[in-house]
Amino acid sequence: MEDETPIEEILNTIGDKHARTVLASISRESGSAKELAKRLELSQPTIYRRLDVLQEHDLVKERTLVADDGNHYKEYRCNFDSTVISLEDDEYDVRIFRKENLPDRFTQLWDELGVK
Repeated sequence: MEDETPIEEILNTIGDKHARTVLASISRESGSAKELAKRLELSQPTIYRRLDVLQEHDLVKERTLVADDGNHYKEYRCNFDSTVISLEDDEYDVRIFRKENLPDRFTQLWDELGVK
């Protein structure tokens, strides 16, 4: 994995049934915590706790939207395309394939080449 998150933390996070349920739901359709609570029949505190943990590991992205009445709310979406967990020589390896847009990916590749 590219970031500094210990593998055990990622495995514990995606090992949680409610966290997986939230991820599965927002991978199909983004939503607010209120919408997710209704859609998944879970309490809003349960949804918020799982979203917090998922955000800590950069598995979920949020954006702030403005409702018709002028109130602000956050909408959550999945921040990766796929995850591969492998076990080799008694060690786990977790690879998370993130969603990237083409310009960002090009910039990253350019930077890695050291071209200025």
